[in-house]
Amino acid sequence: MVTEAERILEAASSILVVDWPSRDVPETLARAGYAVVVAGGPEPDNYWAHELRDGEVVRRHVGRPPDNADLVYAHRPFDELPRILDVAREIGAKAVWCQSGLTSAGAKDPTGCWVPEEKSREARAIVESAGLVYVDDAYIADVVRQLGISK
Repeated sequence: MVTEAERILEAASSILVVDWPSRDVPETLARAGYAVVVAGGPEPDNYWAHELRDGEVVRRHVGRPPDNADLVYAHRPFDELPRILDVAREIGAKAVWCQSGLTSAGAKDPTGCWVPEEKSREARAIVESAGLVYVDDAYIADVVRQLGISK
């Protein structure tokens, strides 16, 4: 059975990454062939394309968010979700993928995706009310690797 996360990744070609728990996220996405732009900090021009060149992922300063992206991946506190959702709508994203970076014990883990059930339901409702798909239950780099995606 194909999961929602798998469907989103199979349909996507471009991803805006808003923070990440480790380099594994943007590098795995770039290696899989996605067009990846990373929001690198609070400055309005801190945007970097991550591209695969000669087998290595390199960063290139682009200075602004992409005009379009199919997916917005965010490793940010849930109270920032409204701002992230605004960006997702501006660039025409179809989905928002949030990752907590926590285990069920509350420990930090760069692959962790645990979210309290009530917080997950609340975030899902916010994102879906904007007409977008919401994911928070899978580590994006693992799903890409499991699917063997190469765009």
